[in-house]
Amino acid sequence: MTIAGSDSGAGAGLQADLKTFAALGVFATTVVTAVTAQSTAGVAGVEVIEPAFVNLQLEAVLEDMPVTAVKTGMLASSATVAVVAEWAARGALPNLVVDPVLVSSSGRRLLDGDGVTAYTNLLLPHATVATPNLGEAALLLGEDVERVDDVATMVALAERLAALGPQTVVVKGGHLGGDASPDVVVHGGTVTVLDGRRVPTGNDHGTGCSLSAAIAAGLAHGLEPLAAIDEAKTYVARAIVGAASWHLGSGHGPIDHFGWG
Repeated sequence: MTIAGSDSGAGAGLQADLKTFAALGVFATTVVTAVTAQSTAGVAGVEVIEPAFVNLQLEAVLEDMPVTAVKTGMLASSATVAVVAEWAARGALPNLVVDPVLVSSSGRRLLDGDGVTAYTNLLLPHATVATPNLGEAALLLGEDVERVDDVATMVALAERLAALGPQTVVVKGGHLGGDASPDVVVHGGTVTVLDGRRVPTGNDHGTGCSLSAAIAAGLAHGLEPLAAIDEAKTYVARAIVGAASWHLGSGHGPIDHFGWG
């Protein structure tokens, strides 16, 4: 299941999740939290779905289908974060991957003012895996993202986030700069740095959504969190390479979910 916002450009959001789930062999269900007017160039507008209707979607799916893994993306409001957290607290959202989508890649805020507190207090404690990028990790912890410029700082952020309750934390290093794109994983008190080569490309829209969806797919297939994270990173890296020469849209284009490149 993906609990996320819709991207009309189909590069990110629940559309990216659906493509990832299909590519990795799991059947997808959806809970829509927001509808965006969005393209490769940015977000033009957002319509937030009422939390009560988000709850109704969750109820409809969970009472009918055997959901084995769940990922969250854009939740859009603190009230919706609270709704999802309530289901998680009941144990109804197994293998929960929380991708705290707080700001769009173009810089638009995608969550109301109380949303960060709702994430840290209500939802993150129930996460099997949390997957913030550098900016999201800093925002969740009240830090200045401009100060996150090395792996050691990423490790410190990941350890502090792990103390909030997630079983595993992945702080993504895609925005770190330089030739490498390392991700820092904290699991069971152990720190692992997953190295990765930075691919020169303008087509990176939806990489975070796709990574969290791929981790959820791995968990649904029965993988342990570290194995699911490793396979998901490999999948997304391959998808970035496959789309490097694509020319779709005027901004940051999508990645190659299905290995077409």
